[in-house]
Amino acid sequence: MTWNAVPERRLLVIEDDYFWADELRRALEDAGATVLGPVASVETAMALLRSEPELDAAILDLGLRGVQAYGVADWLLARRVPILVITGYEAEALPPAYAALLRLEKPVSTAAVLTAVETLFPIP
Repeated sequence: MTWNAVPERRLLVIEDDYFWADELRRALEDAGATVLGPVASVETAMALLRSEPELDAAILDLGLRGVQAYGVADWLLARRVPILVITGYEAEALPPAYAALLRLEKPVSTAAVLTAVETLFPIP
């Protein structure tokens, strides 16, 4: 797959499923992205965001170890960081504030994630 729209992008992966997060990290790196994380908790995500404020986008699972990651989403939105939500929740279960976010429902393939990430960035 040629990933022309997002080479060398800095992407934060926030996902609590270790195996899926690692698979996603490898696919993104193979496509040319620099991956921050993956991180598996709200606390770790917020610490990383405070120390690494330069992000091109984030891939976010809103349910992390039983904790809703709405604070992480709000932080990213306030800084206009594009977000791809990957979740097991149906769209109707998400708060209205996140209705406009690009969302994929689990289970999802890495190919679908790469395609979705490309849409976060305008093609020059």
